[in-house]
Amino acid sequence: MEVFELILEVGTPIAGSLLMGYFIFLVLKQIMSGLVDTIETLTIFTKSLETRISTMNNDMIKIDLLVSSALDLSPPVDRVARASNFVEDGKIDTRRD
Repeated sequence: MEVFELILEVGTPIAGSLLMGYFIFLVLKQIMSGLVDTIETLTIFTKSLETRISTMNNDMIKIDLLVSSALDLSPPVDRVARASNFVEDGKIDTRRD
């Protein structure tokens, strides 16, 4: 009965637009919750890729040093000095591979 009282007070077009506004709100709320989940998943993938890149960078420096040593070349000290420590989960990677 409250719906009919609302229609009588404000009129059919306004009551209809209020109802449609409510449904639009519900649809947008569901769409946004799906987007938030997708963004969280993409954030996890991005962090994982950053970790892999850091690991690969350290491995490439190690291989470069090994090749330089095997060929009796001077190692690229400037590149080794620029390499930052690998940090994962707030801990610095101190492995001596």
